[in-house]
Amino acid sequence: MSYRHPALDRIDRTLGLFSWEPEKATRTELPEMTAAAERFGFTSIFYPEAYGREAMTNGALLVANSSSLIIGSAIASIWARDAVNAKNAARTLDAWSNQRYILGLGVSHQPLVERMRGHNYAKPYAAMSEYLDAMANTKMTSPEGQSEPPILIAALGPKMLELAAEKADGALPYLVTPEHTQRARTIMGPDAFLVVEQGVAIAEDDEDFRERCYDYLVNYTGLPNYVNNLKTLGFDEEDFIRGGSTKLQDALVPRGVDAIAESINAHFEGGANHVILSVLTHRERGFDASEWEQLSHLTARR
Repeated sequence: MSYRHPALDRIDRTLGLFSWEPEKATRTELPEMTAAAERFGFTSIFYPEAYGREAMTNGALLVANSSSLIIGSAIASIWARDAVNAKNAARTLDAWSNQRYILGLGVSHQPLVERMRGHNYAKPYAAMSEYLDAMANTKMTSPEGQSEPPILIAALGPKMLELAAEKADGALPYLVTPEHTQRARTIMGPDAFLVVEQGVAIAEDDEDFRERCYDYLVNYTGLPNYVNNLKTLGFDEEDFIRGGSTKLQDALVPRGVDAIAESINAHFEGGANHVILSVLTHRERGFDASEWEQLSHLTARR
């Protein structure tokens, strides 16, 4: 696409955050969280959709409780709402936020689609392609109907990455290495926008680090979309034990500020436009803004 939305320009060559915290933050915690992200120099917060809040509602809460952050879904499931609903909700958020919203879409995972939502996951690529076509033809009679919010799609393999460049503004790979970022840029070409998620840990010792990695990977090591992609990056079955092998953990999660900085630089050098950090904490401890602060010196535009 030749048009570059202002939200993409504002986050290009910067660092943002990916966080599950917006799924559970209270009315008082949410503005504290977004204020901390802004104070420490992050330009975005991307949030998921699984068993928590509905994605577009959550986006509205985050937009309303922030002032400068770009807010993005990572991802809103295409099975949770039809294409008209998704496009017009994103248009509304785009217009009412002064162009601070990015719609990240994904096909999600078979258990969430079939067991939770009751849909058929047989042809996820075709479903995404058809969904994007339907969005492109969606009309809206409200004042914000002329808004064209940026659309990124969760993409790991070559076909979905090609689709991201052809029918969307770019891609949102999750749980990948800098090697995958290089691969994605080669497949998509120079113009598609590439937002890459990177898990990171500021851990006191090895036991602390392994616990954080386990909490991060325990569900993902059982999901075929991630497992199959990671196999193309040199991992094998023994790496996908519950919570991941030490080899997998070390490859996916840099430990300590220096290693985190190196990984961020590798993603940018590989072709990422924007890197969003999943700052790993222990589940029972919850949100800790002090760890965002420890990374704040890395947030300067690159």
